[in-house]
Formats: sequence, structure tokens, C-alpha cells
Amino acid sequence: MIVFDLSCAHGHRFEGWFASADDFEQQSRAVMVRCPVCDDANVVRLPSAKVHVGKATVDAPREDPKPDTEPVASFPDELVRKLREMVRSTENVGHRFPEEARKIHYRETPARAIRGMASKEEAESLRDEGIEFASLPPFLTNDAH
Repeated sequence: MIVFDLSCAHGHRFEGWFASADDFEQQSRAVMVRCPVCDDANVVRLPSAKVHVGKATVDAPREDPKPDTEPVASFPDELVRKLREMVRSTENVGHRFPEEARKIHYRETPARAIRGMASKEEAESLRDEGIEFASLPPFLTNDAH
């Protein structure tokens, strides 16, 4: 895992955890990287800390924080715990999210709280149909929490 310092266009600073720099770029292009404070998708990487060792410069290593104590945009720990509890109480429909959201919106199935994944195109299509949803930041949707 690699940790990047990120910032949205509104100046909210937060951390993002990714498998690699390429993973960040792919998720960013797919509009999967969003500000946990304002949901802005205009997110950029901030310069990371550097450690100078002799003539070499290397990225400073970071330790993995414990799941319930990681800093998340300066949110109080209790708020983060409650938000994670709310997310855990939803049904994870995975890649079926667009289909299930439409069924609920058009009352083809009973309303229920769901979460899942949608491509950028699928998300735009849902919005065009007037189906309201919100993108959740990864720190809330990680099932390990």
C-alpha cells in the first residue's frame, strides 16, 4: 500500500491509500477518488514528505494506522465510527449497483439502503435519470472496518 496526501479543489486535505501510483491514476480517471468532506472529484496529489539520505532522496515510509484510528480529514473518531456503522448497515450489491438503484427508483423492488460500484458512465446515466446517490470515500466502504 502507498499513502498519498490529497487535496480537493476546495482545499480539503486528506489521505488516500492505493496499491500503487498507477492505481491512484486509474481511480482518479474513473472519478473514484473523491473528497470525503465535500465529495468533489477534482482531487490532486500533494507533494509527499521526502527524506534525504546521503545523496539519495527517497519517499518517507508511512506506517499503516489502525483502522479505527486513522486520521480522516480531521473528523472526530466517533463520527467516523458512526459513519462506518451506517455504511455497514447497507446491502453491498457490488457491480449490480446501477441495476439495483434503477429498480428501487422505478419501484420495481422495495426501497432499501444499498451500496456498490458504478463506472463513470453508469454514474452519469443514473444522474441523468434523476436517480440520486452519493459517492462514498474509501475509508467508509472498506469492509475490513
